[in-house]
Amino acid sequence: MPAGAVKRELGRGERVIPGLWRLRLPLPWPGVPHCNAWAIRSGDGIVLVDCGMHFEPDGEQPGSLSQLERAMAQVGLALAQVRKLVITHAHTDHWGAAATVMEKSGCELWMHPNHAHGSESKRDSATALAHTMEIARAGGVPERTLLAYLEQIKDTPTGIAAIVAPDHDLVNGVKVDSDLGAWSVYETPGHAPSQVCLFQGERRVLISGDHLLGRISLYYDFGWTQDPIAEFLTSLDLVDRLDARLCLSGHGKPFTDVHAHVVATRQAVAERLAAARAALDRRPRTALELIPSIYGEQLTPATANWRLTEALCVLQHLCIEGLAARESDGPTERWYQP
Repeated sequence: MPAGAVKRELGRGERVIPGLWRLRLPLPWPGVPHCNAWAIRSGDGIVLVDCGMHFEPDGEQPGSLSQLERAMAQVGLALAQVRKLVITHAHTDHWGAAATVMEKSGCELWMHPNHAHGSESKRDSATALAHTMEIARAGGVPERTLLAYLEQIKDTPTGIAAIVAPDHDLVNGVKVDSDLGAWSVYETPGHAPSQVCLFQGERRVLISGDHLLGRISLYYDFGWTQDPIAEFLTSLDLVDRLDARLCLSGHGKPFTDVHAHVVATRQAVAERLAAARAALDRRPRTALELIPSIYGEQLTPATANWRLTEALCVLQHLCIEGLAARESDGPTERWYQP
């Protein structure tokens, strides 16, 4: 391999427990090289939980559907066996290939109805872009930087094959049948408004999407609900009460110390909130100006969207709790210690 070359990910499949398989699917993102889908035996077919994003072949690597089929073939499965496609949340890397999977398999789509935060980028790209620009301006990003960003992303694919409406809504009380027993649906918003977890009670197995990850990583969709962090913390409490002994998350390997991961995730949230409180003083400053103090680093092109979105959620949560105040100057918001 040439010096400096990045190893390309390939789809991989492996059995986790009898009747359930991990399908590791590549992503075209340097910082997040793969995501997980999960195949669960169900009668003469399978339930597929998540399906990866949609990307076309690039001459060096097959497209997303080929990678999914490759992972499935390694464990003796085929796309034609998919009867239900269950989506943990409407982020591109978890449901972008849904339309293609449905077309090839004829399966049903099960997903939370509050998926606009993910589907708008494909359904109405102008509105979705305006939402992104609104977040950036609120955070204090200069107009010249925004214009440069628009030029950079204008031809970037959405990662979504097509918008398809769910056949069944994944909401509290719904159950998804399988040979391992029924999986109960729990709405766990915070990371995303559409985020759900699936829990198989007899076996105490949790499919967590991105709500709970093996490697602690915080991200929230900003601007779709009033307080994503409060939602996230409440959802962590809910999942902790389930007392799962095996967690199958959206990224990384399965893990067993589920309660410890909940505790560590809550601690990470608390540390971020504390860092933001410590960064505030009587001088009103934008989120962009506060980020180096909150995260201990400057923004880079690779971290800008992630950090800015999370910082705005953190500051908004502190404001709702009465621990921060804000003032607006046109579209730009500035935060200070009350």
